[in-house]
Amino acid sequence: MTTKSKGDGRFIRTPENARQDARAAELRAEGLSYQQIADELDLGNKGSAHRAVRRALRDIAEKPAQAVRDLELRRLDAMYEAVMEVLERRHVTVSHGKVIVDDGGEPLLDDSPVLQAVDRLLKIQARRAALLGLDAETKVNLSGGVTYEIVAVDPEALK
Repeated sequence: MTTKSKGDGRFIRTPENARQDARAAELRAEGLSYQQIADELDLGNKGSAHRAVRRALRDIAEKPAQAVRDLELRRLDAMYEAVMEVLERRHVTVSHGKVIVDDGGEPLLDDSPVLQAVDRLLKIQARRAALLGLDAETKVNLSGGVTYEIVAVDPEALK
């Protein structure tokens, strides 16, 4: 049996058990029962065979998903770079097609594109964090209770 545990009951993924899981899925596709797979691969019981097949199927689905994630991350990187260029540029205030200058004749800087770029960077970072699963789940604690009060009811009328 090639199942390995960290000692706390958690499964450790190794190349050897990945191959065994793939073989379990192949045997299942050939029509073997989970007990037959367990016997064939010395997995101990049909539950272990079932888990091996599930892991193999998850691995099959995970590879294309990772490729899509990688593509999306590359796109986000390109967007990030483009927005950084906007952020680092010098922006001047323009009104009616003319550059607005201060009392000293210097162009008046426009912070609006910078602030918009910062907002866009935050959105890109949030998308990246979501894609990579970096954000912790938010736990909501709903405590308290509901109190009901019955007013002006004659208990004899309820009988």
